[in-house]
Amino acid sequence: MSADRLLSTLLRSLQTYTDQQDTPRILGTASSLLTTLGNPHNLSLLTSHLLTAPALWDRPESLRTPLRLLSVFHAAVTTIINHHNHVRYNKAPELLPGQTPVGGGLSLDEWVRAVVAGADERSQRWKHLVTLGGLLIAIGSLEEQGLDLYWASGIRKRVEAALVRATNLALVEVRERSEADGLGGQTIVLVLNHAFGCLSDTEKAQLDYDLLLPVLIGTAYFSNEGFQSAYFMGGLNLDIKKKGSKLDWDARSSSFRQVEAIMARPLVSSMGPLSRIIAHAVENVRDPWVIQTMMDDLASFARALTTQWRQINFSEIDPAEEQMYLEEEALHKTVPLLWSLLKAALFATTITLRGVLIRTLGDKTLAGDAVAPVIASQALQTLRHLYFITSRLGPASFSQHTFVYLTAIDILSAYPMHADKLLKSIAPPQIGQIPRHPLDRVLDLYFLNTAEHFSLVLSTSTNEDLLVASAVPYLAAGNNHNMLPIFEAAHSVMLSVLSAPQSADITAKHLPFYIDALFGVFPHNLSPRQFRLAFKTLMRVTAPPSAISASHPDLSATLMELVHHRALNAPTQPLPPDETTLALQGSDAPPPALSEQAVLTLTLLDALPFLPISLLDEWMPLCAELLNHIDDSAMRETVKARYWEVLVSGEMDSERSGAAVAWWGTRGGRDMVLFGREMAREDLMMSGALPVEGTPRESKL
Repeated sequence: MSADRLLSTLLRSLQTYTDQQDTPRILGTASSLLTTLGNPHNLSLLTSHLLTAPALWDRPESLRTPLRLLSVFHAAVTTIINHHNHVRYNKAPELLPGQTPVGGGLSLDEWVRAVVAGADERSQRWKHLVTLGGLLIAIGSLEEQGLDLYWASGIRKRVEAALVRATNLALVEVRERSEADGLGGQTIVLVLNHAFGCLSDTEKAQLDYDLLLPVLIGTAYFSNEGFQSAYFMGGLNLDIKKKGSKLDWDARSSSFRQVEAIMARPLVSSMGPLSRIIAHAVENVRDPWVIQTMMDDLASFARALTTQWRQINFSEIDPAEEQMYLEEEALHKTVPLLWSLLKAALFATTITLRGVLIRTLGDKTLAGDAVAPVIASQALQTLRHLYFITSRLGPASFSQHTFVYLTAIDILSAYPMHADKLLKSIAPPQIGQIPRHPLDRVLDLYFLNTAEHFSLVLSTSTNEDLLVASAVPYLAAGNNHNMLPIFEAAHSVMLSVLSAPQSADITAKHLPFYIDALFGVFPHNLSPRQFRLAFKTLMRVTAPPSAISASHPDLSATLMELVHHRALNAPTQPLPPDETTLALQGSDAPPPALSEQAVLTLTLLDALPFLPISLLDEWMPLCAELLNHIDDSAMRETVKARYWEVLVSGEMDSERSGAAVAWWGTRGGRDMVLFGREMAREDLMMSGALPVEGTPRESKL
């Protein structure tokens, strides 16, 4: 069949939608005709009909229809460019008699102009992007593959400019028709998601980001081609079945098939690049108030996601106990796919928030006192609602989250009233109790981790009534391994509050309880590193010139005595390795095995730089004596090395260093630390026994 007859047949097929039509065959025919027609008017006619055909657009298959058309133009221009490149370098095969040349004999410029002319006023503006996007993506893809297309650079620039102009006109069109999250807006997002990397910086700057950003957010988070306003989990619980003590989620259930379908959607499957486009749009909008509206939308989405998660039975299982309470299929197939979808939402939101905070730091309107704390609070609220996902990955597992989290905290720290308001809004609803629901404990963990950073700017009453009161119930929860992260967060909050300059009265009131809690969990549920850090912080808090040292001058000595007394009677067998030790065992310098007695001795050594001179003179000999009580030679050498490090590494100020030098050099400190154990043995021998033959050391009597 000739190309003209085939074109006529195809155009008739495009006029009517039928349930039995073979859309892939129709589009395959169209792609073939685009590469064989030699009449520019026929090319324009075919393009125009493809963009208006009832067979394609009366009942479009969501974004699959524009994506298929995008592929048609992409494939056609790829074939045309490859042909012209072969002709340019004399690699094209010779034509047989009667054979139609690729592109119908048209030059590349003529072919592109003819196809683009078909995107006319008879079709909606957003459909023009399908044609222009297919052309540009193909050209960019061929260049990325290393094909030399310098001869087509002028064509590419014209297509880029045309795509940007068409995008801006399409954005106006969908706004006027209220189709921002309909097929029109979704198609704009689809094309830009594929073509954005092919645009030059000059052309990207011409996009109307004020109109584009709401379309991007509406499509990605609230449309049926994105995350559906977080309501995709709404009916999931109906398919979760209880089998004995375990939960199962069948891979054949309708809810699981829905999750699979969402993951396969064109925009969700490429949410990473799309989120970067959203962040770029945030950084380039002209009206900063558009960003504030977007922050409200993100907070609403995150809040809905948390609400939906709470309503399904999986939320009642602690992550550490999933193997105990999930059937094999749920554990290894269905639930992991759900978490992949949730992680996609988390990553996209985090990257978008990163763009917001970067813009806030450099925008005088957003950085103003009336706006900056609001944006920072919204960012932290959004991260809180997503924390049930983040906590499974580890908050520090990806740098974008760390940047967003710490930047928002830094901004909010400059506004104590807003910080106080935020913490009270995210505080545990029942302070002083450990909630039973795992999600509530995750939210408590987020609160404690966040509150730790604000103790310096909060009032004394807030520090005590909110932070300390929220941390207290978890300080005794160290024996529950599943609550170890929140247990450690509670200790960090206590240390943060006790270290605040305005907390002298709080410190005096709560320090005895905290010390008791600290000794109660070490070494079984608190690692040596954490115990040493906690005690070192307490010594810094109670040492001059802190306010509490004036009202309670004996507190430092009392703390030292408590540790010393426990060290004298502490077990001497090596402690089991903690997670940090296990992680470093294969390194070049693995940490040595230490007993509880050795760790307590090191704890006292860590505290020496904070003691007043009078106490320092008293405790340096006591630490040396305690060192010599350690029987294991390897542990003893480790403690000796730390003693020497404390004295010479600069941890002490000049006055304390002078006292340490005097004790080391002229008051027997050197001999006590280096040879104290040998000296004690010889002193016992000189008390009445004869010296061992051959011993060179003379009696001191």
